[in-house]
Amino acid sequence: MQDLYPTRGATEVVTPRQDPVVWGPSAGLESYEKDGFLTVDQLLADDEVAFYRRELERMIADPAVRADERSIIEPQSQSVRSVFEVHKLSKVFAGLVRDERVVGTARRILGSDVYVHQSRINVKPGFGASGFYWHSDFETWHAEDGLANMRTVSVSIALTENHDTNGGLMIMPGSHRDFLGCAGATPKDNYKKSLQMQDAGTPSDEALTKMADRHGIRLFTGRAGSATWFDCNCMHGSGDNITPYPRSNVFIVFNSVENAATEPFAAPIRRPEFIGARDFTPVR
Repeated sequence: MQDLYPTRGATEVVTPRQDPVVWGPSAGLESYEKDGFLTVDQLLADDEVAFYRRELERMIADPAVRADERSIIEPQSQSVRSVFEVHKLSKVFAGLVRDERVVGTARRILGSDVYVHQSRINVKPGFGASGFYWHSDFETWHAEDGLANMRTVSVSIALTENHDTNGGLMIMPGSHRDFLGCAGATPKDNYKKSLQMQDAGTPSDEALTKMADRHGIRLFTGRAGSATWFDCNCMHGSGDNITPYPRSNVFIVFNSVENAATEPFAAPIRRPEFIGARDFTPVR
């Protein structure tokens, strides 16, 4: 299979996007096509937020969930940072994945049936939860999971208020139009380190400066129940949360069934299935 987006070589390389941004009809998705993201001020009502918050809190308090390999623990505080594959661990979150407000938007953007490439809850507790450095998700999913094309969309649904101070999502608008192939080979079992701190697949300071100068940086704030849809190739990241206020969200990645994962393009082995799914069953 031809590699449209080379990465993890000796040097950084910029490749113009070879794929559409919106694969279906673009009516109502013009801002997503232009900027690479779409915000919804109130996807979930207050009672729904409370319902999903209770499930999040139940899961992170469950010793069996904490001990599961799908849970990522903060190195310093030993608090739960993330729990992956929540749509399989929880019937509650499986229902959210099937909610037409959620999966229907993914189908509109990607122009096909979709499956869940990845799902997780992010807790980001107060008083020191670490951020996540600038990166393109597609760079990792292409290099390490074998997604050939940019036909993947993520949605972050806030379960707590997103302040401008508690480590919110930052995106460079328009950055989805160019693919930044990063320098450096992928270590074996890289995922074990990268889920806590990005290393392989990290852009250089020079490249990030050029992108920020060109596109600017948007910080997302909003009430609990708001949602942000963003393209797989958006350059994004988040800062540490040193406030007392947690920033918890549900994160779901939908991939087109016509873009099912193959073999990694720039990694020695596949990542585990709870991070990069190999079950391509459409969401119904």
